[in-house]
Amino acid sequence: MKRLTIKDIAQEFNVSISTVSKALNDSYEISVSTKEKIQKYAKENNYKPNFNALSLKNRKTKTIGIIIPNMLNYFFAQVFNGVEKVANERGYKIISCISNESFEKEVETIEMLSNGSIDGFILSLAEESVLKNDFSHFEEVMNNGTPIVMFDRVAESINCDKVITDDFKGASKAVKYLTKSGSKNIAFVSTISNLKVGKKRHQGYLKGLEKAGIAVNNNLIINILDEDYKNYENILTPIFDAHKIDAVIATDESSAIAAMKVGQRKGYKVPENFSVVCFSNGILARHSSPKMTTVSQHGEKMGETAAKLLINRLESTSEEKYEPKTVIIKTDLVERNSTKRA
Repeated sequence: MKRLTIKDIAQEFNVSISTVSKALNDSYEISVSTKEKIQKYAKENNYKPNFNALSLKNRKTKTIGIIIPNMLNYFFAQVFNGVEKVANERGYKIISCISNESFEKEVETIEMLSNGSIDGFILSLAEESVLKNDFSHFEEVMNNGTPIVMFDRVAESINCDKVITDDFKGASKAVKYLTKSGSKNIAFVSTISNLKVGKKRHQGYLKGLEKAGIAVNNNLIINILDEDYKNYENILTPIFDAHKIDAVIATDESSAIAAMKVGQRKGYKVPENFSVVCFSNGILARHSSPKMTTVSQHGEKMGETAAKLLINRLESTSEEKYEPKTVIIKTDLVERNSTKRA
């Protein structure tokens, strides 16, 4: 039988996790009637506090938990490298887990590792967690004294350190770069339209068109499900057949390469009359033919920054109230052979 958690009690009474925690600890901040109700329910349902988690502050493991959403995205591998580099330098070990974009897997992983196995988490949200908008599992862990640093995909409602990319500017700059070399019919291909990073890139694309005085053609805004990666070319082909396209900005490398292949099959010459730019700056972009111009998110730098934030927090001896930071990593355009020089 599943152990009753603070989160379960919070859901039962429709209150926050911190209210339950305070009620169970007999805090004066909570009304007597609420305290009595919560304490009675906890006792009747055999609630036992997670002493491992509660005692984490006093017992250091010198181990960090990393949770990444999927292993197919090279960007996350770059972030992992950055985290590992700093962790090694500072004498920390790493336990890495993959949520596979699943809310349940993310919750399970958090529960499994917050039993005293690790000192803190570095993580990027699973897509299902974003869609459910349920981040209470993070709140519970933080209330029990385990710090979290979120990167790339972050929950704004969670008061923790965050490391993000300037996705809006990255997309806007990519449009400007393409229009300077003569592109007018620029398609936007997104495999992450559900996520905030995807929305930011979409907004940046629209802003770039607006600045260039190009009207938005909604037929050229193409949203594909990430799990359809084997069918990207089949999905894009009829759109390319029906519309004039002379450039593509893609939110990831796989869909960018699919778009380039479809364009080449239609007889377009890359980069003479067809250009492609994608986000991330990974192995696929460097080894595609021709090599791909990318918006680099500096994954390794993002990982290094996240690890430094977490370890500095873990090793801080200051008694002052901790104020979370949000660090924005600037993007750069890495020019290769899939685009014309302006």
